[in-house]
Amino acid sequence: MAKITPMMQQYFEIKENYKHCLLFFRLGDFYEMFFEDALIASKELEITLTGKDWGQEERAPMCGVPFHSADGYIARLVEKGYKVAICEQVEDPKLAKGIVKRDVVRVITPGTVLDNAVLDERKNNYILAVYSSQAGYGIAACDVSTGEFQTTEFMSIQAANKILDEIARFSPAEVICNEAFLNNPLAKEIQGKFNYYFNDIDSRMFDFATAKNTILKHFHVQTLDGFGLNKKLAAVAAAGGLLWYLLETQKNNLDHISTVKYYTTGDFMLLDVSSRRNLELTETMREKNRKGSLLWVLDKTQTAMGARLLRKWVEQPLLSAKEIQKRLDGVEELYTDLFLREEIKDILRSMYDFERIMSRVIFQSANARDLWALKNSIENLPQLKHILTRCKSPYLMELCQKLDSLENIHSLIEQAIVEDPPFSVREGGMIKQGFHAELDTYTQAKEKGTTWIQQMEDEEREKTGIKNLKIRYNKVFGYYIEITKSNIKDAPLHYIRKQTLANCERYITPELNQLAEVILGSEEKIVTVEYQIFTEIRNAVAAEVERIQYCAYIVSVVDALQSFAEVAQSMNYVKPVVDEGDIISVTAGRHPVVEKMIQGQFIPNDIYLDKEETRLAIITGPNMAGKSTYMRQTALIVLMAQIGCFVPAQAAHIGIVDRIFTRVGASDDLSAGQSTFMVEMSEVANILNNATEKSLLILDEIGRGTSTFDGLSIAWAVLEYIADEKQIGAKTLFATHYHELSELEGKLSGVKNYCIAVQEMGEDIIFLRKIKRGGADHSYGVQVAKLAGLPPKVIRRSGQILKQLNAADITKKAKKIAVEAQEQAEEAAKQIDMFSIKENQMIDELSKLDVMAMTPIEALQTLFELQKKAKGM
Repeated sequence: MAKITPMMQQYFEIKENYKHCLLFFRLGDFYEMFFEDALIASKELEITLTGKDWGQEERAPMCGVPFHSADGYIARLVEKGYKVAICEQVEDPKLAKGIVKRDVVRVITPGTVLDNAVLDERKNNYILAVYSSQAGYGIAACDVSTGEFQTTEFMSIQAANKILDEIARFSPAEVICNEAFLNNPLAKEIQGKFNYYFNDIDSRMFDFATAKNTILKHFHVQTLDGFGLNKKLAAVAAAGGLLWYLLETQKNNLDHISTVKYYTTGDFMLLDVSSRRNLELTETMREKNRKGSLLWVLDKTQTAMGARLLRKWVEQPLLSAKEIQKRLDGVEELYTDLFLREEIKDILRSMYDFERIMSRVIFQSANARDLWALKNSIENLPQLKHILTRCKSPYLMELCQKLDSLENIHSLIEQAIVEDPPFSVREGGMIKQGFHAELDTYTQAKEKGTTWIQQMEDEEREKTGIKNLKIRYNKVFGYYIEITKSNIKDAPLHYIRKQTLANCERYITPELNQLAEVILGSEEKIVTVEYQIFTEIRNAVAAEVERIQYCAYIVSVVDALQSFAEVAQSMNYVKPVVDEGDIISVTAGRHPVVEKMIQGQFIPNDIYLDKEETRLAIITGPNMAGKSTYMRQTALIVLMAQIGCFVPAQAAHIGIVDRIFTRVGASDDLSAGQSTFMVEMSEVANILNNATEKSLLILDEIGRGTSTFDGLSIAWAVLEYIADEKQIGAKTLFATHYHELSELEGKLSGVKNYCIAVQEMGEDIIFLRKIKRGGADHSYGVQVAKLAGLPPKVIRRSGQILKQLNAADITKKAKKIAVEAQEQAEEAAKQIDMFSIKENQMIDELSKLDVMAMTPIEALQTLFELQKKAKGM
């Protein structure tokens, strides 16, 4: 180490504390990386790998990026899953004695990134903490970019499944956990399902006493009672562990995280991983695209804040009829008053994402443009408040009353920041003239200095007779006199040559140097003072973070409500009746996504489910006829109603459901070593173990992944279990190709048969897309295969084989009838008077029959003859 250069010694000392990070080491105008960090960064960023002398024979591998454009490079590394430690110069190099002091000011991870280039503005960027103990689990989630922080705990037997469901809901960018959870089989299951890497942090930070102290200290409180965390041991452990991790990586810049909210899953409708995927709430199943999802249909928000809130609403349907009604009434008013809605939209369009701007303000990374954007957004709040005063619905009136106009913040930024500020905060040009007296003094000196330079240039031209003589400036040489090559012979002797270029010479004079010192001194002071003023303004804004965040929330609610109203009007949706009852009744319901995708006439269908008469609907019909669409649209209409949105129907009455379960489609889970059928049975098991009589079940083709008799048996037993009110008794739509299940109507209480209407046209079929009472007789598989485009030869052969199998099936049935008839006749024969000659003759005839050798027609004919003889006796 004695031979290593002092700068590299400093590097190694800092790197030792950030071994798992790529260290961006500030050297002048560049962030440099060395050794393994340089090898990784040069490959991932495709930048040149060089070397640096460090006191050893071999040069240290090195690469670097300019500090002013580092955000883009950091974003690319974070997107690839790396952590980046930002090491800055923490003292002025001009005042440093020896090596400039440096320290890490922030660690950027996938869950703590603030760069807009990385973040999806319409989606929260969560970091999640999972705490595991023998008693249960705790979860805490935070969006550092907005300041949202929440926690909960699960202490029940089914806690593991709930952890999976919550992770699916939050879809975090990063997950941390304690060692106990890392060793839990659930961690491996989550890694397989979601491809997450778990950061195992110091488990002592999850210790209850330590975690509690971390929370109390950060929020400056004496007790946890105000957060609803009293006796919530697992939730406190998770929240405290996450908060410690954030404080360590963000270096205490977390003032915008002003509270922690305790929530329970009982506040919202629970949606498991499969249901979220199958219903395609926020993305499609196959391509993972936003287009084609329910969110794509409903999101007509005008702000990024509103878009994020609307996404939360879609993922967390309400269970309170009162809260649902509040939203519905607000949507109804905006739906009926077009002018009101358009005025609100016009205001919202001009608002920036000031929720995330405030995060950058807290982290002191916001520049003058960010503050100007914040000012422009706040500028619209008084007008928005005035518009909302016209509202009559309770929810919108409540929002209007709580909306803060933030005039003092607007006034401060308006008076201080110029209209079009520069990107950098270190080069001046941000502060308005007249805002700060000292700055104005320096500015005047700079302006006069410009005049002095112009006067000197005019004087030198006159003295030398060189008409194109110019006085210029750059950062390297300062001010200098520039004379073209053709006029060098006329340069005065007292001019001191400074630099020779291809087409000119550059000179200085004592007079010019003296003047430059005055001018440049004022420019340097202007930059210094402007930065100090800007920092004070930014800190003043940061002090109002809670007020600004709450205004951002109100704006997002108004935006989400107007979005629902906009979609309702454009798509002809209707306001549903939502109550605590047990009826789901929809007249002429439509699938919101399919209807928008096809942009044509969607065939609507009714649905009626209740607790007594029609609790379970068995739906039969061919593939592609619309069974899955019908069932999914029912689930989506219920979900839309419970998020406070109008629904695609002529009328709808929705009794609140606690959960929506779906089992649709087939897929392998190769990562978990599970076959298609195993995945299907696992999902069915989850439904049967967790559904209640208040749940809505959407089941499609249960039992199709195994042999016919096994599958039919399983499907039959599942139906019986669901229909039994002592077991579950949930409202259910059950699609199947097992026509035998239609026999359950009349045998099981609340079971009704429905089918998709199909019109036969010779060997072809037409899907009518209408649901009707009764069961289907055929599956029309060959016809569907023809529509799918199978080669004609395959279709013809399929038809031939189908006829043979059907004929064989009929033969078996006829022979079965004949055997049964023979058995019945033999049994009857035993009762015949043995002394009757005719009776004995009939017995002889029956005993001589070879039933298995008969054709169905022969068997029936023989049975008919025997019957005539018996009647004639």
